[in-house]
Amino acid sequence: MRLDSHTIGTGHTPIGLALGGGVARGWAHIGALRALIEAGIKPDIIAGTSIGSVVGGAYLAGKLDVLEKWARSLDRRRVMGYMDVRWGGSGFMRGERLAKVLHRYLGDVRIEELDRPFAAVTCDLRTGYEVWLQRGPLIPAVRASYALPGAFEPVKVDGRFMIDGALVNPVPVSACRALGAHMVIAVSLNGDAFGPIGSSHEIDLDDDGEDLIDPFDIAAQSLNKIRPDRLLLKSMIGNVKPGKSPKIGSVMMGTLNIVMDRISRSRLAGDPPDVFVAPRIGHIGMLEFTKAEELIERGYRAMQHEIPLIKSVMDVLSQMPSAPKHEEE
Repeated sequence: MRLDSHTIGTGHTPIGLALGGGVARGWAHIGALRALIEAGIKPDIIAGTSIGSVVGGAYLAGKLDVLEKWARSLDRRRVMGYMDVRWGGSGFMRGERLAKVLHRYLGDVRIEELDRPFAAVTCDLRTGYEVWLQRGPLIPAVRASYALPGAFEPVKVDGRFMIDGALVNPVPVSACRALGAHMVIAVSLNGDAFGPIGSSHEIDLDDDGEDLIDPFDIAAQSLNKIRPDRLLLKSMIGNVKPGKSPKIGSVMMGTLNIVMDRISRSRLAGDPPDVFVAPRIGHIGMLEFTKAEELIERGYRAMQHEIPLIKSVMDVLSQMPSAPKHEEE
């Protein structure tokens, strides 16, 4: 689905919002959307990768309030409750418990029923091709978009097995442009993971001094130590101490962080957004789902800082003459 002359009004600059991947850091997208709503800026197109597709889809489905309430309610115990560990499958977790939560809050919404174009960015496991899911049920699409290899099982969509879109397009600016956006606002969750990549703002919130929470570590501490299979799991994802070799959870998240950072730098250099927003959240772990309050606040403040620039770009683009239409043969 693309925007066309029937979708947008005369003189209006179609705005695309590209919401990047970053696992738990994605709660920052909620704050970023809050800042846009407060400023009266309504994106015409949204493309989301991984957690970005979850937040973007919830927003377009009118469920942003519900998602925010749920995110803020997460604590260690609830996070553990969603980790349906399995053995012998193609992912560490089935993902069914989390899917039930999404169904409960988002229902059976279809992407084509949303009032604006939306694309959930994912990756075809067999070919490695980037895929934009723009039709069909919303829940399977966002599940495919966040199906991190090793953590979640691939999701079958239209006969193809899909995995996390962050492996091919961490911040989907290109998808927004392809769907008709003339101006693209990009929100990156990894802008300061390995040094800044273009963020123009500084945000310095007070640090509460708490140690970072790793759900993989929580899982290891909570396991029944009698069962041999759970002892094996503990050895895989157990405590990570300074000076000792990292466990699988830390390795997986660290690897994803590196991949997203390197691919983001390359793709954003070739197709830069008009406004780049990168909340200062690199100090928060990618599995710290219990940090919603801080992440939402940082996302809000990062976007709020860019509102004057966004409005300035909108004004400039609205004054530019539209490209002449080609006559149909």
